[in-house]
Amino acid sequence: MKLNLSFSEFFIRVKGLKVIGNWSANVDQVVYDSRKVSSAEGQVFFALQGDFRNGHDFIEDAYEKGIRLFVIEDLGEVRPDACYVVVENCLKSLQELAKTHRESFNIPVLAITGSTGKTTVKEWVYHLLKGQLHITRSPKSYNSQLGVALSLLMITEETQLAIIEAGISKPGEMELLREMIQPTLGIFTNIGSAHRENFENAEQHLSEKLSLFNKVSVLFSLQKLENHDLSEKTHVLDRKDLEPYLKTLPFSDEASYQSALLATGFVKYKFRIDNDKINSLPRLALRLETFDGIDNSLIINDTYNLDLDSLKIALEYQLSIAKDNTRIAIIGLDKDNQGLKKQVVEVLQGFHPIQIFFCHEGFNTSDMAINSAIVLVKGQRAQQMEKIAQKLKLKHHKTQLAFNLSAVKNNLSIFKNKLSAGTKLLCMVKAQSYGAGLEKMGAFLEKCGVDYLGVAYSDEGVELRMAGIKLPIIVMNPEEDGYENCVLYNLEPTVYSQTQLEELIKEMIYLGKERLPIHLKIDTGMHRLGISPNELSEVLEVIQAQPEVEIKGVYSHLAEAENTSSKAFTEGQITTFSGCVEQVLNKYPDIIVHLCNSEGALNFPEAHFNMVRVGIGLYGISKNPSFAALLKPVVEWKSVVSQVKEISPGDSVGYGRSFIAEENLKIAVIPVGYADGIPRNLSNGKGAVFIHQQRCATVGRVCMDMIMVNVTHLRVEEGDRVEIIGSHQTLEQLAHDMGTIPYEVLTGLSKRVYRTYFEE
Repeated sequence: MKLNLSFSEFFIRVKGLKVIGNWSANVDQVVYDSRKVSSAEGQVFFALQGDFRNGHDFIEDAYEKGIRLFVIEDLGEVRPDACYVVVENCLKSLQELAKTHRESFNIPVLAITGSTGKTTVKEWVYHLLKGQLHITRSPKSYNSQLGVALSLLMITEETQLAIIEAGISKPGEMELLREMIQPTLGIFTNIGSAHRENFENAEQHLSEKLSLFNKVSVLFSLQKLENHDLSEKTHVLDRKDLEPYLKTLPFSDEASYQSALLATGFVKYKFRIDNDKINSLPRLALRLETFDGIDNSLIINDTYNLDLDSLKIALEYQLSIAKDNTRIAIIGLDKDNQGLKKQVVEVLQGFHPIQIFFCHEGFNTSDMAINSAIVLVKGQRAQQMEKIAQKLKLKHHKTQLAFNLSAVKNNLSIFKNKLSAGTKLLCMVKAQSYGAGLEKMGAFLEKCGVDYLGVAYSDEGVELRMAGIKLPIIVMNPEEDGYENCVLYNLEPTVYSQTQLEELIKEMIYLGKERLPIHLKIDTGMHRLGISPNELSEVLEVIQAQPEVEIKGVYSHLAEAENTSSKAFTEGQITTFSGCVEQVLNKYPDIIVHLCNSEGALNFPEAHFNMVRVGIGLYGISKNPSFAALLKPVVEWKSVVSQVKEISPGDSVGYGRSFIAEENLKIAVIPVGYADGIPRNLSNGKGAVFIHQQRCATVGRVCMDMIMVNVTHLRVEEGDRVEIIGSHQTLEQLAHDMGTIPYEVLTGLSKRVYRTYFEE
């Protein structure tokens, strides 16, 4: 963005209350994340309040990176060479800035909303119109209260059409978005159940979404909007009219077809349509995928396009995760767009120092030194940049796990919204963070702003510290051999018995250390590790007499927090724990108190105390159906077909000939077995995978490295994608078929199954 505002105009637009310091330069660009600060000239830092982070805590970091102009709510330390604009609410001020910026341009603004398909429709409208118009559009899925504001600020004098995506989750939000966007045209994708539980009923949900279009000249939809004021201005797209344009659409699924109808119908109605572009609508890569690369590098795969806005978003993401690592950008430009190169270079120079490589014919990745670098691969589809990314990828097992970090962030926010103000959040990352990867998840959760991490053993805590994680870490099951590491790596061990406390104190005396923070675990009825309530006074007396340790927290564990039909046992645990807590607080008033796990945090709000622990809930799992609907699934487990075989009557499949064919069959061999996490009890039809959205049951016994599935009813070829966990077979469903729980499925996933991580 290039706002080019004088300071006086900027002050008026953000509705400033007062100014501390002086500022004479123009204001050009907004930043809200200190990790994304590159070139600080003309930038203003908005200290936004989030679910997990307070932007005021990062003012000093932004200052160190060169920012000198700040929009704040609370005045802290004042730097003499900086300027501070005090406002009532930083987000509202940013929205006011976006609103007045949009009002300064007399251009058509297309707003898109609905429950699903918003981003696809937006990107396909852009694809169909690029070359005809200079378009500014929301990057990726920037459709929130913050995302819309940032999108509008990207409008420039060159913009001929703005396409803005809008999404809501609560009543009242759309009014704020409408006032900012002020759309002249609209596309309504559909109405589904997403976030509906936050509204009184389906009608309120629909009305809230449609209120975005109150003042548009025309609204494009696939359905009639009867009984709504918008019915007269709604242009309902007719499939029959558009069918000639979509005969060669490269997708066959209904969701893609509907998105293509909306995008094509809008373009045909308002602009000139290009049939060749319809035929080349891209399968969108709406994620910034990261995966391990060769030479200990990390690859950011963003190879859908090369528009300047998305390039900057990708570079900001790269900067936010790079820390001290070398940053490299590999850029693909086709020969017909070399004029874009100068603009791309200007964007890249704003993120100096960064090594830049432009792809060309004969480009060889082996000539690059990428050891321990963070490598962004970005470019136009014609340059086949996806192949470059795959060349740099560390080659692994074809069966892969993908973890949706955006879903983790959503689930964190859902839990945070259930807590009282000031209640801390501890995230459990034991057992390789439930199979997701200890270091990756630890770093991501720290970035999200959680308060604590919890591990089972000290060596897990050491691994996190070695990865640069600075958050407080509780060790739930410390072993005697790990006490020294608790001291060396600033870990906080649990004390669960008098004997263990004495051993810990002896080790501290031997090491010559004092004041090691500890957490007391009380056994309130689970009867695992824990101090009996009648032993607590003796334990407290020992701790008071020994300077080697000091109490940092006290906690216990609920045995059946998911049971809401009979709460008596849990309520008894809460009562017992509360009595123990009162006893500890009498001697140590400023400690952390935590009892609730994921289900407890939902079902027993009276027991939140001042911290709750979240584990499996991070991955979108809950026994409460209404709460589970708010959570997003995190895990995708995919593989490929290795081989397809024809089976005749009488042929057997697999070890022990446990399956004998009674008719002609076709089977697919999948390279995943019990060494990867598919147990043998899923043999012979008890388990299944999905291929081409169809359930394919197992045939024969599950082998160590592969399974065979029935694909007689499908056209399947080698290399076709296979879903083990995903939209058709959930983690819960797979666990049910295995006769176990999601915890065991996740923690049983083999380390040889390659992990990737992405953000949408």
